Amino acid sequence: MFSTNKEISTCKRGIIHSNSPSFHHLPAFAGGRLEKMNRLDKFKSLLPKSNIVFYRKPVTVVRGQKQFLYDADGKKYLDMFAGIVTVSVGHCHPKVNSALKAQLDKLWHTTCIYHTEPVLEYAAALTAKLPEHLSVCFFTNSGSEANDLALALARLHTGRFDVLSMRNGYHGMTQAVMGCTNLGTWKQPMPAGLGVLKAMNADPYAGPWGGKRCRDSPVDSISRDCACKPGQCEAGDKYLTQFNETLRFDFPAASGPAGYIVESIQGVGGTTQFPKNFLPAAFDAVHAKGGVCIADEVQTGFGRLGSDFWGFQANKTRPDIVTMAKGIGNGFPMGACVTTPEIAASFGKALYFNTYGGNPMASVVGKAVLDVIEEEGLQKNCDVVGTHFLKSLVSLKNPKIGDVRGKGLMIGVEMVDEDGKPLPVQRSGDVFEAIKDAGILVGKGGINGNVLRIKPPMCITKEDADRTVAAIDKALKDSKP
Repeated sequence: MFSTNKEISTCKRGIIHSNSPSFHHLPAFAGGRLEKMNRLDKFKSLLPKSNIVFYRKPVTVVRGQKQFLYDADGKKYLDMFAGIVTVSVGHCHPKVNSALKAQLDKLWHTTCIYHTEPVLEYAAALTAKLPEHLSVCFFTNSGSEANDLALALARLHTGRFDVLSMRNGYHGMTQAVMGCTNLGTWKQPMPAGLGVLKAMNADPYAGPWGGKRCRDSPVDSISRDCACKPGQCEAGDKYLTQFNETLRFDFPAASGPAGYIVESIQGVGGTTQFPKNFLPAAFDAVHAKGGVCIADEVQTGFGRLGSDFWGFQANKTRPDIVTMAKGIGNGFPMGACVTTPEIAASFGKALYFNTYGGNPMASVVGKAVLDVIEEEGLQKNCDVVGTHFLKSLVSLKNPKIGDVRGKGLMIGVEMVDEDGKPLPVQRSGDVFEAIKDAGILVGKGGINGNVLRIKPPMCITKEDADRTVAAIDKALKDSKP
């Protein structure tokens, strides 16, 4: 746990130096590499059969460069999923790689029993991107771990146990947070996440209320119109009524939840956005009950939304705890849980440490990622390219696209059949396979698995977006009933 106090704020900046050359050219694949991968095929049975299988003919990736991946045959793919929203600044970015390589010869690991220069510098750099009240960092190794820790902090701080999450949300797969992951396709048949209650999902597209102007997005693709006056949102008000009913009926009258955990935009749930006025009011309701609000920024953070560095800023909310992972390290396994000094002090009731959290290697990688985002203007690129991307998808007017939603480079495309219902699994699979065969990798999500999830490295270009739009359009048009 690290606080941005005076000692840390006076840390030297810029100790981790690296030139920023252009991405190196990848050499051609030798026949020996391909033969090796063919020999390794027999070992695939050693991996869990429960692993996600997107494709009927899976891709074996051997190299990455910027927004591109290369398979064992040397085929080049445009990566529009970024390792599940993880590779933020581009595969094998030279500045990030150089920072890690330099640290490897200095110090790998000591645990947080000792302070190290990299972790102090990183804590200062990371909290500088957050509101002033969020000034204490707990470093972890994954988003699930960060969310697990956030729940523990909320419970210890409030002295309560029950927490609130949203249906259709995803917060990880550890036993503690699986109860907050409210997608049946991701829930194992075993007790998990005791003390978690679920609020109705405020979904303007699939829910009972919502219309064109409900969402904070540069496109309005929902067919239902809005009768709302400027500055109002009837759908958000109705979902908030349901949220308040959950607080009223499911928690003691004299108190409320220990915490409320929510994604700024639901990722695995299909890039689902809430009505613009919903989350601020929901946060206010939880705060009025003495609860802690947790913003899960594992997928939405680090400038991906374009307009703001964090999703909770775009939603105009004030969280008490922010969790992050994935894009924090550009693929390096790391995460963080950042909170207030008062909430962090709740963990002082017993000893705590995280063996690898905040290790020097992760810290220099995290610092380099922040530097690259700033130096290369990647947040602005998310705004410009993402807006172009979204508008281009809407302009297709493809009848098999029921909805286009998102912001920046966090985009969802809802695929539907001729009756406007979610595209069946077999047909969705045909579309995913066709897009992959066209040399483009996208993700999928939603409870029905019919949402194209487009969350690429933040360095993609308009040309990359146009190529992806064309591939999606063709794959959907070629899809047979």
